[in-house]
Amino acid sequence: MPKRFLQNYLEYTLFLALILVVKALPRSLALRIGAGLGLLSKVLLPKRRKRALENMRMAYPLMPEEELRNNVSEMFRHLGISGVEMLLLDTFKTKKDLEKYFSFHGLEHLREAYKLNKGVFLLSGHLGSWEVGTFFLPMLGCPADFVAKQMKNPHVGRYFNRLREAGGGRVLDAKHGARRIVKSLAENRAVAILLDQHTTPSVAVKVNFFGRPAYTTPIITQIAMKNGVPIVPCFTHRTKDNRYEIVFEPMILLAPETDREAVVRNTALLTSIIEDAVRRDITQWFWVHRRWRE
Repeated sequence: MPKRFLQNYLEYTLFLALILVVKALPRSLALRIGAGLGLLSKVLLPKRRKRALENMRMAYPLMPEEELRNNVSEMFRHLGISGVEMLLLDTFKTKKDLEKYFSFHGLEHLREAYKLNKGVFLLSGHLGSWEVGTFFLPMLGCPADFVAKQMKNPHVGRYFNRLREAGGGRVLDAKHGARRIVKSLAENRAVAILLDQHTTPSVAVKVNFFGRPAYTTPIITQIAMKNGVPIVPCFTHRTKDNRYEIVFEPMILLAPETDREAVVRNTALLTSIIEDAVRRDITQWFWVHRRWRE
């Protein structure tokens, strides 16, 4: 029996045990434990800690070292909370949950974009509590799909996809997503894409992110320019009391250009919007990712 096969099942068994523990606890306690696990991971994952420090130092070269290290610690704490939040996604079920935990700013921008009847791109990144959109968008009456990469462990991956789809949205596989994205848009659904991860250079464009060149997928730009799809930036920050503030920014309509220069320019524009959102609270972004690669 292949080693990976056994490893997948062992990981999945431990994963299910963790879920049982987390869901048996009050939400506030579960999130505090998540924060502690996040801080523990900073110690247990020295390569990730080093990468986060290097990335943040390059982005903020004038930041004092003590402040830098405190911000990285807070980021690991945030990631631990985010991990537990994801396990609890399907515990949000009703309008009462929506009113209790979520506040919205600029929702009219999203409503306005839907009225164009061309679908909507929701532009976001690995910032704040990015997964909770799988609950609040369907609950708001906004049909939405979510582009996600498949996990190495297929059993864990299928479980997370069920969590993401529990609220009524759909998960689109990022690896073969272009056709499904276009189909979803044609149904006047929103398609949420996180545009802040490294992309294979052969299919990427290079734009600046925090002053450094970063390979970025042009898929939003290309489809939006070709089909006139509105783009609505959307970011979710967690508050200190573990609620969520969601900001929808005014929609963007890109001119129907086709040349590569326009694709690069517009992808740079979208990337700069994500950067601005990250700067509002740098401790809630995924600094451990290898975003900048030669």
